[in-house]
Amino acid sequence: MNFDDLRRLSLRDVGNWPVLPKLLVLGTLFVAIIALGAVFDWKDQWDTLGRSQGEEVTLRQQYAEKKAKAINFDAYRAQLSEVEQSFGALVKQLPNRSEIDALLTDINQAGLGRGLVFELFKPAAQERMADFYAELPIGIRITGSYHDMGAFASDVAQLPRIVTLNDLAIANDKGTLRLDAVAKTFRYLDEDEIARQRALAKAAKDKARKK
Repeated sequence: MNFDDLRRLSLRDVGNWPVLPKLLVLGTLFVAIIALGAVFDWKDQWDTLGRSQGEEVTLRQQYAEKKAKAINFDAYRAQLSEVEQSFGALVKQLPNRSEIDALLTDINQAGLGRGLVFELFKPAAQERMADFYAELPIGIRITGSYHDMGAFASDVAQLPRIVTLNDLAIANDKGTLRLDAVAKTFRYLDEDEIARQRALAKAAKDKARKK
């Protein structure tokens, strides 16, 4: 069958067409049906399959992460225990409110024990509050020898409570050294004070959010 024979075929007489043209038409219809099905029906299924495959990758990653955490759970728990112990040890170095007076006396005695003379020993009128602790600055001015001042700084560092020396300024007055500094000690807040600090922080955030 040549091209002229195909041109002579009539759509009104399809039943009498030769076998080859019938197969060509059926094949074309089949391909068209497949294409239309892919566009109007299978496309959503392919999209759903693609999303499902993406979710599968995400779930596999989450599973791998959780599996790794589960494998290292004992190690994490041991690290947490060490952190809690270290934090507890640090907290114990912070005096409570009733121990502050005794700590101030210890700082004063550390200087007197080294033969230093206190010209100024003035705790701040108000503490500086933080999340769970309060900072108490103490202005000090002492006179004495360089060696005694060094020994005093060492004694302060070895106190059982945390005390730091800040803003150091040393002047030589006719062979006698004078040290001006701010000693800072800290105390942990009680539950009421912590609750009050959290309430103040929340109020500040709410105020900032409204602006």
